[in-house]
Amino acid sequence: MALLADGCLERNAWICGDYVSSRSDEIMAALREHVSLTVSAVGYGTLIAVPLVLAARRRPVLAAWISGATSALYTVPSLAFFAILLPFTGLSRTSVLIGLIAYTLVILFRGFHTGLGSVPPEVRAAAVGMGYGPTRLLVTVELPLALPSVMAALRVATVSTIALTTVGATIGHGGLGDLIYDGLGSTFKAEVLTASVLCVLLAVTADLLFVAAQWLLTPWRHGTRGSPGARRTPGPPGAPGG
Repeated sequence: MALLADGCLERNAWICGDYVSSRSDEIMAALREHVSLTVSAVGYGTLIAVPLVLAARRRPVLAAWISGATSALYTVPSLAFFAILLPFTGLSRTSVLIGLIAYTLVILFRGFHTGLGSVPPEVRAAAVGMGYGPTRLLVTVELPLALPSVMAALRVATVSTIALTTVGATIGHGGLGDLIYDGLGSTFKAEVLTASVLCVLLAVTADLLFVAAQWLLTPWRHGTRGSPGARRTPGPPGAPGG
């Protein structure tokens, strides 16, 4: 590593330890902004997608309309998004965040809606017959069974948001994308490669965290506690565990 770092800034090498050590504050600030934008976008996107899914389930005719609207948002180019938002939010972090939230909705809505729709009708009917109300049915029966689809949607939305956040560099709020943008403008190879590698590592890390969370939350899928149906067999209303 020392050999690679020796004079690498002068040689404009792709791999340069001097760049990482001398610009660590700048790199960490960009990484923190990247993570913050990603977490905020997926978090707010989830908060918006959940009521949309519940509304679509209550009135199935809305599902096609909501799916179409979120798909339409996804097709809007990011630069056009920024131009539309410019009079209201300016060249700010909020502009990037609104765009990222809009892009997550199509993934989250379809994943959540498909997951809840895949719950076997007989399971839902059995729970209702046992006296489960809508909220209890959703939280204790439908959501656990839909969890694989929900987690898959969150994984795809998070990884795609990590990639899309770099676009925010066009208005100065792209996290690691700012470094890539600056590096491309100045042909600074180490800056471009370091920021790009960090983006990939961040995406891989986030995906692995979701895989681990899903593994922990769905023990019946790897045979450690049996099926969710067996674990949550509805009992008579008011009975312990029912």
